Amino acid sequence: MSTSLLTLLLALITMVGPLGIDTYLPSFHAIGADFGVSQLVVQQTLSLYVGGMAVMMLFYGTLADSFGRRRVMLVSLVAFVLTSLAAVFAASAGQLVLVRALQGLAGGAGMVIARAMVTDRYQGGEAQRMLALILMVFGVAPAIAPVIGGWLQATWGWRSVFVFLTVFGALLLAASWRVLPETLPVAARQPFRLGVIVRNYVAVLSRGRFMLMSLAFGLVFCGLPLYVGSAAAYVMGILGQPETAFGWLFLPLVGGLVSGSALASRLARRLPPARMIRLGFAVMVAAVGWSVAYTFFFKAAVPWAVLPFGLYTFGLSLASPGMTVMAMDEFPELRGLAASMQSFVQMLAFSLITGLVAPLLFGSALWLALGHVAGVLLGMAVWWMGTRGRGAGGAPKIAD
Repeated sequence: MSTSLLTLLLALITMVGPLGIDTYLPSFHAIGADFGVSQLVVQQTLSLYVGGMAVMMLFYGTLADSFGRRRVMLVSLVAFVLTSLAAVFAASAGQLVLVRALQGLAGGAGMVIARAMVTDRYQGGEAQRMLALILMVFGVAPAIAPVIGGWLQATWGWRSVFVFLTVFGALLLAASWRVLPETLPVAARQPFRLGVIVRNYVAVLSRGRFMLMSLAFGLVFCGLPLYVGSAAAYVMGILGQPETAFGWLFLPLVGGLVSGSALASRLARRLPPARMIRLGFAVMVAAVGWSVAYTFFFKAAVPWAVLPFGLYTFGLSLASPGMTVMAMDEFPELRGLAASMQSFVQMLAFSLITGLVAPLLFGSALWLALGHVAGVLLGMAVWWMGTRGRGAGGAPKIAD
């Protein structure tokens, strides 16, 4: 399978989980009105979906290390299609919340397994370049998803959004069944025994550098869950835009992701990961500083209120491939489990921010900006703590 085709397929697989988040955001108010519930209840269909992704991400890597990448990916896609179809027929808010939690369990596989498959095949700068290319293609999802969702909502109502997710998942399942390769040889797989699995999890959890690096990635990533979780209130309340105007928020986010990933893929062979990460941090600090200054002195309005988001995601795209590679290099023999733990920490942060932090801040553009700058600065501090002693201590012992 060619590298370009594998890049495209892995990027589409990685899109599955985020599409389940972004596509239905324009339907928040319609879902609440249809079921006669508050926006806080509707918000739980998002936070529990992300929470389900985070929980299952803990196990996808171990399953993929034991049974192979391809098999686990195909099963998860089947589950995503079935739960998307179930959401179409949800008869109450409670049913929708339950189905969305189950859908989240299925939606997180791609984000874990794609990372493991890349690092199965590529190392160092080449792996960093591949991850940047995947992020560049994947970055299209947050841009087109709310636009598609807004159009579907305005034309056929919120249930049509889940019809779209069902069809997308089914098409991706068919393509993966036909061409997705297996990148983990049978000889390299880990025994699926409880004692071995527990010891391997303990080895990962006790690796302080790895856990700090993973937490740092989740914190600097905080701008996406913060504004995605606040999207309906931000776009329709603070910016005063209609339900079809979510592109004002997501197009700058995606423009930064795509352009930053394109530059990162070109620089991957020239600059070491640590230097790329420092460059990305500098850009993110400039972006959040701009956002705080603007919202402090001016009333939030398009386009000025959303332009800093593009600069932020540009910096995030420069830093994230190197952060991913450096963290996963801590566990060359357990890349699936390392990808699981890294993704779990990231999505746990996403869930907590969307479910707990965003509702406290989304009444004010300034408070959202202050929350964003706090996350980025804290993430940078944690990254420094996790990498300052890098190289000491040796590799952890892997159970066999």
